[in-house]
Amino acid sequence: MGLAMEFKDIKQLASLMKDMGLTSLEYSEGDASVKMERGAVLSAAPAVAAPKAEEAAAQPEANSGAYTITSPMVGVFYAAPAADKKPYVSIGDRVEAGDVLCIIEAMKMMNEITSEKSGVIAEICAGNKQIVEYGHPLFRLSLDE
Repeated sequence: MGLAMEFKDIKQLASLMKDMGLTSLEYSEGDASVKMERGAVLSAAPAVAAPKAEEAAAQPEANSGAYTITSPMVGVFYAAPAADKKPYVSIGDRVEAGDVLCIIEAMKMMNEITSEKSGVIAEICAGNKQIVEYGHPLFRLSLDE
């Protein structure tokens, strides 16, 4: 049995969900179907809405040079490319924009997550093989300034 939907179709549905502010979506096409859910957005807090997760995370926290990299999808977090390999990054490692930080497995597809900015890994917010939601913090960087 082949897949009736391709990963790009699922990404488009996730994007539609994000753009419309939906917390769940169910879609069927032929023999394939997909059901997606994400955490509910607080009703009185539009600045915390999921479409703005990266921007909201970039706001200064206790440390004004901090930036949070969040998960772009629901899936399983993997810190290393394989069980017998060392993690992509560790606390204190310097990363450049575009460096691979981890893998998120979603629907049996491995998706490399890259750093949006250059800096030093200050915190790893997800554990290996942990299920992460859309917008879940993955890493905190101390930014170069």
